[in-house]
Amino acid sequence: MHSTTSESPATEQTGSPTSPLPDSVAQALKIAVVGGFGVGKTTMVRSVSEIRPLTTEENMTQAGVGVDDLQGVEAKTTTTVAFDFGRITLDATSVLYLFGAPGQERFWFLWDRLFTGALGAVVLVDTRRLADCFYAIDRLEAQGTPFVVAHNDFGEAEYSLSEVRAALDLDPAVPLTRCDARDRDSAKRVLIELVEHIRSLVLAQAP
Repeated sequence: MHSTTSESPATEQTGSPTSPLPDSVAQALKIAVVGGFGVGKTTMVRSVSEIRPLTTEENMTQAGVGVDDLQGVEAKTTTTVAFDFGRITLDATSVLYLFGAPGQERFWFLWDRLFTGALGAVVLVDTRRLADCFYAIDRLEAQGTPFVVAHNDFGEAEYSLSEVRAALDLDPAVPLTRCDARDRDSAKRVLIELVEHIRSLVLAQAP
């Protein structure tokens, strides 16, 4: 087995998988993408990154049988074993780094390190496996990290956002949106929602 580096749609558009940062960049911002197993974290990082993202996906083997719960994602054949990494240049001086966290419980010990120094986080949820995101929400709330929740719509949007919010017992102040992690524009809108949420929190705390 070996770790893979996958090409995103953004790479195909720019033709520059390792585009260097301009010398004017002075600020790096970190965003974590978290959620349950198979919810679409790797897909989101791939779809929105302007460079060819670093991924640490491995083929699933018999060693995971009885350990990883595949209910609802039976067709999944690979899994992230460390983290995914992507980049978005915001302007001439600022760049956004995306870190996608592994979803299985046995890798949750990595999450606190990924949250360290993060400006905020996106929690992806799948209504087929809603309980999988509880740990992510609990950890972010405990650490005081701003976050938004995004329902990754797999074309089966049988629940309204208000129903999802109620099922998660989500604080009314936490933004909840719907997205398609495969779509670059949709993934970007989630990140914009997060940045706007963080900005509103900062302004609310200003004297």
